Amino acid sequence: MASLIDFTSGNWSYYTIPAAFFLCMLPNAYATKLAGRNYDIANPRKTEELCAKDTSLDKVTLQRISRARAATANGFETLGLYAAAVVAGNVAGLPTERMNKLTLAYLGSRAAYNYVYVVLQDNARMAGLRSLAWLVGIVIIMTLFVSAGMTLN
Repeated sequence: MASLIDFTSGNWSYYTIPAAFFLCMLPNAYATKLAGRNYDIANPRKTEELCAKDTSLDKVTLQRISRARAATANGFETLGLYAAAVVAGNVAGLPTERMNKLTLAYLGSRAAYNYVYVVLQDNARMAGLRSLAWLVGIVIIMTLFVSAGMTLN
């Protein structure tokens, strides 16, 4: 069966690094929107503390703000490793199709991670899905590194 996307038409992998950065920032933008007037641009790290003192915010909103900020932090914790893996794969000369599929899959895993963590995890039973999405992203990163190493050896 033919793919709807031609993964061999060009190397998109480097473009996925800024896209991954954007995916890191997205939950923080959502948290900022939810925080409303409690977001202090001069002291953004105080947002959760200020929100906790705001009695007009319900528990679900407060939890979403906290999880969204945590999702952003988690994304940035893996972004450098991901960028290095993309560079390693390209330097090693991994096939364009493989690079494109792996890097787009990584973006998919991060988008899923953000959604599950911030929205679906209003139900705590969804925590396993969050961990699975995170694991998929890490496996993709390690696959890029190992494939690069195998290609160079």
